[in-house]
Amino acid sequence: MKKFRKMFLLTAVLFVCCCLVSCADAEPVKTCLTGRNYGLIFGLIHGFITPLSFIASLFNDNVAIYGLNNSGGLYDLGFLLGSSGWGFLAGNRSRK
Repeated sequence: MKKFRKMFLLTAVLFVCCCLVSCADAEPVKTCLTGRNYGLIFGLIHGFITPLSFIASLFNDNVAIYGLNNSGGLYDLGFLLGSSGWGFLAGNRSRK
């Protein structure tokens, strides 16, 4: 019975979170596209600091996870490689 109660609570919390997120306001993209273009190196850095950026974006609306004003494919590649580094750090470690 405890397991069912925990699962129900988790489902209810996720449902409420999804409802609150759906109330987000739209941001005009043109204001985000002014300024510096980000390339491969900045993509790596932004990908690596994704968990910290996510936490900061919860409390500050001026913090974003992904740089919209980027150079295209190279930034995307760097972001993907940087954010996937967390998977390699948390990979399987042998236990002796």
